[in-house]
Amino acid sequence: MYNPKSLNADEFIDHQEILDTLEYADANKNNRELILGLLEKARPKYENGQVHCEGLTHREASVLLACEDEELISKMYDLAEEIKKAFYGNRIVFFAPLYLSNYCVNGCLYCPYHTANKHIPRKKLTQEEVKKEVIALQDMGHKRLAIEAGEDPVNNPIEYILECINTIYSIKHKNGAIRRVNVNIAATTVENYRKLKEVGIGTYILFQETYHKENYLRLHPTGPKHDYNYHTEAMDRAMEGGIDDVGLGVLFGLDKYRYEFAGLLMHAEHLEAVHGVGPHTISVPRVKKADDIDPNEFDNGISDDIFAKLCALIRISVPYTGMIISTRETQEVREKVIRLGVSQVSGGSRTSVGGYQEEERPHDTEQFDVSDQRTLDEVISWMMDMDYIPSFCTACYRAGRTGDRFMALCKSGQIQNCCHPNALLTLKEYLVDYATPETKAKGEQMIQKEILTIPSKSVQEKVTYYLDQIDKGNRDFRF
Repeated sequence: MYNPKSLNADEFIDHQEILDTLEYADANKNNRELILGLLEKARPKYENGQVHCEGLTHREASVLLACEDEELISKMYDLAEEIKKAFYGNRIVFFAPLYLSNYCVNGCLYCPYHTANKHIPRKKLTQEEVKKEVIALQDMGHKRLAIEAGEDPVNNPIEYILECINTIYSIKHKNGAIRRVNVNIAATTVENYRKLKEVGIGTYILFQETYHKENYLRLHPTGPKHDYNYHTEAMDRAMEGGIDDVGLGVLFGLDKYRYEFAGLLMHAEHLEAVHGVGPHTISVPRVKKADDIDPNEFDNGISDDIFAKLCALIRISVPYTGMIISTRETQEVREKVIRLGVSQVSGGSRTSVGGYQEEERPHDTEQFDVSDQRTLDEVISWMMDMDYIPSFCTACYRAGRTGDRFMALCKSGQIQNCCHPNALLTLKEYLVDYATPETKAKGEQMIQKEILTIPSKSVQEKVTYYLDQIDKGNRDFRF
């Protein structure tokens, strides 16, 4: 029986509720009056200098997803862009994945790290290799990492993950520093989540892969990840362990996208109902080619147009949540969905274990093919060409503005009073320390233009002072 407040995965992701939702969506996909009413409900409301968005339920949003009217879809895209601008302005946050180990005991059918793959080289970074990878990332300009590791209690125990995090935070190279480490590792215990919290992680990320339980069990035939309920209930244990920023995601292409979309929103609603705060981020990866993985074996692949529609409707339905897109997607696709709601992107990524310290991109231990293979500087320059401010900001996490405190600021629109200036300051650091001359010139011009859009004159003056200090060699100013 569907119950968003339940801690049982079978009840907060109720199969029959999803089927009923899809049936309701099909029955109403041509109901123009209903759809226009839902778009109006989701529209940002401005009052006393603050902005509020109501979002949509999984059932309401599923009606929009089922709608095939091009005019109404265009209105959805316009609304997604309006909501994105209301809460995130023209800032795009940058991060990079760091693969620690590809040892894994699971049998996931869509991942080349699965235990049955006997020809992929298995590799685990030593702490010295972690240091080299981090220095390589710092030399690119990165400040925020998402660490990745296969599930293997012997090779990748929680102690190894904790040691790697401590190593990452300890490395100060030239002007480089990793200021936030997000963690994408397998579902674990409350005790282990507490340990991750204690070493100062940012967001705990765990992709559901698929919310369709029967298909989930088929796709995960062996290993601890086979336990659907333990995996799906991981975010509740993470919250119990003190981690208040969690990131959801499904791997689109494993099951029918409308089913996954409803399940994803139900999971977000569950977190809000139980913990008072929804997901900090939602990721939208698609199945991609890898070592022994052919995405064509999965018959649920989605077109770029459907993918863009999903991104827009996630932004409309969960307006305050950060949305992440990786280098799995091409430049063209990334450009389209950034406008529709994406607020975080990776750049210069390598998905192999130890890939950053190699001059040439290694392919033998890649988790998936990277579609956007441009350098970080090229992506930064491209972003500014589209009038987005590349941001390396980690201030909210370091100032304790996480979980419900972050969401309270975000929901009131006040987060922009911090984020916009911080984006300019971290961009300035990148320009001074890492950018090519062409990118630096472009960035300096953008900073001068964007300072003038800060409403408060006193904040403008402080930003100008901090920018001058950065030119003089000082670092890490934040609001």
